[in-house]
Amino acid sequence: MRQIITRSWHGMTKAIHADEYIAYLKETGLADYAQTPGNLGVEVWRRMEGDICHFWTVTRWLDYDSIKKFAGEDYEKAKYYPQDQNYLLAFEETVSHYETFTDF
Repeated sequence: MRQIITRSWHGMTKAIHADEYIAYLKETGLADYAQTPGNLGVEVWRRMEGDICHFWTVTRWLDYDSIKKFAGEDYEKAKYYPQDQNYLLAFEETVSHYETFTDF
């Protein structure tokens, strides 16, 4: 059995900006994840609720040290980019981390 860390971030946009935001996300956060040593992969989850769109980035990491290479020492704090203010309706301060067990 292998143990890794899963990191989950949640954000919301107006539904009319959902496709534009996912394209922006690919250029910023997803590109940074891919370039960070110890990142094992990412999924983006999206759910429409009326005029609001919810996004989750769910990333898998080798360990907490790998996450710190992406997020900094305060790795439980959410990381935002300058243009996020053009899309996001709120700025959640923290992310969630989960011990994840694979290869059963």
